[in-house]
Amino acid sequence: MMMKNDRNWTTQMDAARKGIITGQMLTVAAAENKPAEEICRLLAAGQICIPANHNHDTLIASGVGTGLRTKINVNLGISGDLCQYGMEQDKVRTAIAMKADAIMDLSSAGLTKEFRQWLIKESTVMIGTVPMYDVIGFLDKELSDITADEFLEVVEAHARDGVDFVTIHAGLNRKTAERFRNNPRLTNLVSRGGSLLYVWMELTGQENPFYEHFDRLCDICARYDVTLSLGDACRPGSIADASDASQIEELITLGELTRRAWEHNVQVIIEGPGHMNLLEITANMQLEKKLCHGAPFYVLGPLVTDIAPGYDHITSAIGGAIAAAGGADFLCYVTPAEHLRLPDLEDMKEGIIAARIAAHAGDLAKGIPGASDWDHAMSKARQEIDWEKMYALAIDPVKARKMHESAQPKDQHTCTMCGNLCAMRNMNQIMNGEKVIQGMGTADSSISTKWTEYAPLVPGKTDPLRTDEILEEPAQGARCVDEQ
Repeated sequence: MMMKNDRNWTTQMDAARKGIITGQMLTVAAAENKPAEEICRLLAAGQICIPANHNHDTLIASGVGTGLRTKINVNLGISGDLCQYGMEQDKVRTAIAMKADAIMDLSSAGLTKEFRQWLIKESTVMIGTVPMYDVIGFLDKELSDITADEFLEVVEAHARDGVDFVTIHAGLNRKTAERFRNNPRLTNLVSRGGSLLYVWMELTGQENPFYEHFDRLCDICARYDVTLSLGDACRPGSIADASDASQIEELITLGELTRRAWEHNVQVIIEGPGHMNLLEITANMQLEKKLCHGAPFYVLGPLVTDIAPGYDHITSAIGGAIAAAGGADFLCYVTPAEHLRLPDLEDMKEGIIAARIAAHAGDLAKGIPGASDWDHAMSKARQEIDWEKMYALAIDPVKARKMHESAQPKDQHTCTMCGNLCAMRNMNQIMNGEKVIQGMGTADSSISTKWTEYAPLVPGKTDPLRTDEILEEPAQGARCVDEQ
């Protein structure tokens, strides 16, 4: 293996295939605690990628793929209905501080170029975009009037700015579109980029330009070392549509395109579902790895139920943990605002924490070296009842500290949940031969031991333990328990 700083290679994959260990490979090897030679070998085989545009000078390289820690992505950007640059800039800084591994700029209105360029300059984490979102605003033309050349020009503009990976829905070709029409869905196509391409194809009667001119697309990516994130235009947007003919047809095409991209030494990520029954997730991870030749897999969720708007950071974390355990390499976060609005800063924070929990749970299941060290350290801090250590090790230190300190116990070696019944404290004392503090806390004169001090719980009276509620009158014929 050679280690060179002077670049006589086009992409990280090209370097790996020439046996050259790049600076980015060394950075990833150190972060993952793996030999640089192993990173180089997996890169050459396409099983991992290091999205690192030559023009992204502030980037600290990160790897995605087999044997590496599961990464998470944060979506943000400007929308036509809520064009607040300051809020999105705050979200960028916060996402990086909260240890997001990637940020995707999904801006579709306003000063998209200026925001993208600011983002790339500001960010130390890899940046992705969906050029299709930018096409209409950037070109200021009706969708049906845009040419294949113009689609590719927008991709190159993003690449030139320093974007590290681009989502391109190249798998939605005429054949996949026909499969979609012949197999009706409950929620049709829910991918914004995919649906726009489908509309363009229907309006013009032409083939998907990213599929028809795939080699030209690869040449652009190779020139700047932009990783192709092959998008799933047919990802299921409901449990009912998961694992259907359209999804699988597109996945087969993406597998074929993966090999074509690798012929250009272009790194590839495959994107996946979506909404999916919990029982189907692991099989889908295995299917992607098989059909797409071990390329890294990037999933949105998956959301395991459709009924929880306002809580979809939870539905996606459940699916994301299972997906990561089953082989997914990259999780796109989902916020409580999914399906409802553009996420605000607090929504984003909730989404990041949920996704990081899912990713780490997956790493534990996959046996990623070192993953369990974090859990072991937290368990040790709990056994020692060392609150400062627990705060420091928490995935959200600020929330952990705030929650504990909001309700202080009398004994700092306990919390207000258990008090003198604390198993950790009592076991530490007895195992150390110390005297275990007795009592249930009832000796404290501030704690009432007489139920009769309270008003009886009768229908129509205020519940003495819940002063904010009035018990409803019993239904006709019903009897209170104390009357039976």
